[in-house]
Amino acid sequence: MNEKKPSVADVASKYKQYLFPSVATYYAEPVAIESGKGCQVRDFDGKTYLDFFGGILTVSVGHANERVNAAVRAQMDRLGHVSTVYPTLPLASLAEKLVKLAPGALEKAFFCASGSEADETAVALAQAHTGRQEVIALRHGYSGRTMLGQALTGHSSYRQSTSQVAAAKHAHAPYCYRCPFGLAYPSCELRCAQDVEELIRTTTTGQVAGVVIEPILGVGGVIAPPPGWMQLVVDIVRRYGGVFVCDEVQTGFGRTGTMWGVDHEGVEPDIVTMAKGIANGYPISAVVTTAPIAGAWRAGNIATFGGNPIACAAANATIDTIVEERLADNAGAMGKILREGLESLKAKYTVIGDVRGRGLMQGVEIVRDEKAGDRTPAVETTVAAFEEARRRGLLVGRGGLYSNVLRIAPPLVVTAREVDDALGILDESFAAISERR
Repeated sequence: MNEKKPSVADVASKYKQYLFPSVATYYAEPVAIESGKGCQVRDFDGKTYLDFFGGILTVSVGHANERVNAAVRAQMDRLGHVSTVYPTLPLASLAEKLVKLAPGALEKAFFCASGSEADETAVALAQAHTGRQEVIALRHGYSGRTMLGQALTGHSSYRQSTSQVAAAKHAHAPYCYRCPFGLAYPSCELRCAQDVEELIRTTTTGQVAGVVIEPILGVGGVIAPPPGWMQLVVDIVRRYGGVFVCDEVQTGFGRTGTMWGVDHEGVEPDIVTMAKGIANGYPISAVVTTAPIAGAWRAGNIATFGGNPIACAAANATIDTIVEERLADNAGAMGKILREGLESLKAKYTVIGDVRGRGLMQGVEIVRDEKAGDRTPAVETTVAAFEEARRRGLLVGRGGLYSNVLRIAPPLVVTAREVDDALGILDESFAAISERR
């Protein structure tokens, strides 16, 4: 007897019945994905979509990438899992690859299963290396859903736990569109960066373990810093004895048009965390750092699923694809087309207040009326644009402290035609909203 093919409604019903109620399904009508190829996905009812969010920036080389899938199948036939207590070739090869690719003079790698774990490991390393506890994080930043990750996160919507397991102090983000000091770049002289010194001197012991910075704050609304901001912050933190933890979980592996988001800043990190795009959706993350910092961890250090051979095989194939097919360059080129198109939409629709980001990591902030100078976050309009795009076959993300930023981040293999198609759908979506206003 043939089983009934499940529908979107069937899958959504099981989600609602068996998963935590806090697990979001994003849209008013949940999109249950059945399959995908490249930048396209198909739901259980047969509707296709352009995927311009890529599993929250994880699907770097496209859905069902043949090279990655072949590497995974071959590894599955050889060895599934033994943990890091037994050396495996996929793990050793990936560690070598990451050390050679990493920004700066970094020498040692450690593997986990998620970006949250990587950030936790990085902070623990910074504390062990410096002998200090206090860590500088950013308002609007995001470091994951663990207790330490929540303590570092500067975004109330993602802080369920009230336990502060780390002495995290939150500096101002380089949010130029909503400058907390009411200034404008460059006449501001990077006031938000300069304020980090006062933060250290007034809210800490004056001796910090380090600072955690995303080169672009993704969950925070695709906030990209102005030139010179990161260098000034890192200089201040290092002057007070801390190290620079660069969180490349979202910006790494070509996303911004260079291999690493920090490559745009001219600053060398002491510790780098990475996940998401590293393995095209397979669960693996890594921390790469210097030998002295790695050596500061003297306790037992086991991550049961960190460095799983199958995930490592996927990561090796993903990174080789990114490098050999020059996908960082493609992200830069396609990102330019995407950005120009989004800027054109901004000129056309007054609800678009700001367009920002780099490469294939772009954000569109929605406000009441930019032309009239009303930058009040327009959440209902954002949701309407989000839903209109879905109905027309485009999936994007949403973020920002006020949930009024569309996050646009397609796989790095995206073509100019697909970018144009996405821009056309966004144009139609904003036009539909404008007619109802």
